[in-house]
Amino acid sequence: MMPLLRIPPFPGSKPNPLTQAGRSDADPDDVATLLRAARVGGAFWAAQPDLPSGTIIGCPWDAASARAMTARAEAQGLSLRLWVADPALARTASAAIVGDADPWHVARHAQAVWGKSDDARITIARLADCPVEAMDGMALPALADAITTSCLRFAYANPFTGNPASFGETIALLAYWRGIIDANRPIVAAAGMAFWKRETVEPLLWNGIAPVRHITTPRALDTLPPDAAVAVWKAKTPPDLLAAIEARAAHNPALLHEVEDGFIRSIGLGADCVPPLSITVDAVGVHFDPARESGLERLLETAAFSDADLARAAAIRDLIVASGLSKYGVGGPALSRPGGSKRHVLVTGQVEDDRSVIAARGDVRGNLDLLRRARLAEPDAYLIYRPHPDVDAGHRKGHVPDEAARAYADAIDRGTSISALLDMVDGVHVLSSLAGFEALLRGRDVTCHGTPFYAGWGLTRDLGATPVRRKRRLDINRLAAGVLLLYPRYMDPITALPCPPEILVHRLVAGVRKESRLIVPLRRLQGKVNRWRFRAGSVEEA
Repeated sequence: MMPLLRIPPFPGSKPNPLTQAGRSDADPDDVATLLRAARVGGAFWAAQPDLPSGTIIGCPWDAASARAMTARAEAQGLSLRLWVADPALARTASAAIVGDADPWHVARHAQAVWGKSDDARITIARLADCPVEAMDGMALPALADAITTSCLRFAYANPFTGNPASFGETIALLAYWRGIIDANRPIVAAAGMAFWKRETVEPLLWNGIAPVRHITTPRALDTLPPDAAVAVWKAKTPPDLLAAIEARAAHNPALLHEVEDGFIRSIGLGADCVPPLSITVDAVGVHFDPARESGLERLLETAAFSDADLARAAAIRDLIVASGLSKYGVGGPALSRPGGSKRHVLVTGQVEDDRSVIAARGDVRGNLDLLRRARLAEPDAYLIYRPHPDVDAGHRKGHVPDEAARAYADAIDRGTSISALLDMVDGVHVLSSLAGFEALLRGRDVTCHGTPFYAGWGLTRDLGATPVRRKRRLDINRLAAGVLLLYPRYMDPITALPCPPEILVHRLVAGVRKESRLIVPLRRLQGKVNRWRFRAGSVEEA
């Protein structure tokens, strides 16, 4: 018998097996409780067909049982829909479900389910408290026995590591996947996804039925169902297509889901075409724009964080800090303090024309202005200016000539790991840089001159205006739980499965990379040329 618990077929995935030879010692009653709460088992990722009220679902196992179910429904005046793998079995029915469907959805909406006594769909219907009837002449087994047969005659393994896993851990992982798939069910198409990102992004946008369609022209929108949502990377979407997508979503914002890089991204820069291993998908807004609510802001304002959430948040904070992990890489050795006993302050430059910077910068006029303001606020500190890596790589706007930066900064740092810098300094000044959040994880004081997503919750010194919507006071573990555990999506670079953040952190710390060996070197060469042009231009202007 096929196990009831299976891994969803995420596009491109290469998982280790979920089940192994052996048995699970979990209690069947506890298993039933876990399955009901998580709604996993069977093809829970599959389509969710519309079912009219009063529908009987028939699950025939051969032609004779299909005819018997149809005849009974006609004799009793019942509305029957056969659910079959082979379309030939549905010839006697006026309506049918062919192929996989989410059995929990079907059971929730069906009046009853008919089938074979040992059919997994019957077992799930019983778990969902849907009336069932065995039509194979056999008595239904006790539910505990059905669970033992379908779930507990197997041992379970972590599909990322191959290590043994408890039944509870397995259910938690399947529930995590179900949450991602359910959130993706409206998403049919994607826009603005560069070809080098698609392999890693597609599993995180999969709706359980088909990979997203990548669209590039407004005309493609006409081929989508009216209620189909589009996942959009706005900064990379052609203006005419973006305008059409936004117009389509004007009266129904749920038709547009904004996609951005996650907060633990990769080893290497996005500007070098290193694909993201983490993204955020937001159906409310976008996390970096304080002018409007986002899904992250709503989560941080309203979530009831469990003790388990907070324990995980504390553990992943410790792991990130101990490993020196940051958005783009893993840290290096500890640094000495060049300013002696002075207070040491890091000022992080940003990409000046990036959407996130434009949205959150307030009245700060760029990196040099940020540096000037930091010096005014910290007249006696040893100031270290860190140019943004994409700018310093020569790909993006925001270059500050060294001689201009030295008017305010005591030092300019380029090659040092950002995490090592954060470990060494006492405080950080940011416009809206993620370095401010990474500094909070390390217990550093953070001054925000703009309005990043982590400002306004009581953890930062806020010199920019913060939204009045942010009323809640958070401690660092609650902020980390929302920002790292609950909001983003992560992909394991080895199995290509969506994964909990702990898996990705361990992979990155171990040096696992995912990048094109052709594109990335070419992009880095282009960056070197651009850097030379920037510096030549600054010399000419001087």
